[in-house]
Amino acid sequence: MPSELVDALVHLEEEKVLEIVEQRLKEGGDPFAILDDAKEGMSEIGTRFGEGTYFIPDLVYAGEIMKQISTRLEPEMAEEMDEEGGGTIVIGTVDGDIHDIGKDIVTFMLDANGFEVHDLGVDVEPTRFVTAIHETGASVLGLSGFLTLAFDSMKEAVEAVEEAGMRDQVKIMIGGGQVDEEVRAYTGADAYGQDASAAVSLAKDWLEA
Repeated sequence: MPSELVDALVHLEEEKVLEIVEQRLKEGGDPFAILDDAKEGMSEIGTRFGEGTYFIPDLVYAGEIMKQISTRLEPEMAEEMDEEGGGTIVIGTVDGDIHDIGKDIVTFMLDANGFEVHDLGVDVEPTRFVTAIHETGASVLGLSGFLTLAFDSMKEAVEAVEEAGMRDQVKIMIGGGQVDEEVRAYTGADAYGQDASAAVSLAKDWLEA
């Protein structure tokens, strides 16, 4: 049975969602657990969008609620994070996709763990990723996408890095929406992360080895 927070978010009850978040924090609740519930709610919203019961305005509204949740949780999460890190990472939402909630959470957590993160934003064309890697010397690339159409764009971005002759020097992670091992294999990425914590773990494994 979904938690009260998940249920409220799925039903787009903004005021109730924020009240629940505040109450759980007041009671000493784990901010990461709150974030997990919020992501569960967003996942269900994505499913409803795919089924045709939710539409673009619903996704946009849900995204705005999620931004408020993440903004409220960031200070609480930062207190529990390891600030030691190292290495440069380029990240962005791929061409054709404008969803940035998951990307922003990943960027925040990577930054809080001491990585130098260059966030290119949303709807990023493959050549922009290549240029950013060249300009920053990044050895990790993060590709984010919520919609299934993003899978082809992720594949094109990986291919662009390869065509630029930089594939051997860059590790590529993908994430968001319905990304899984099958999608990873299709895109040619090195790994996929189910959440922001997984992205941090991958970056540490690759850059601190």
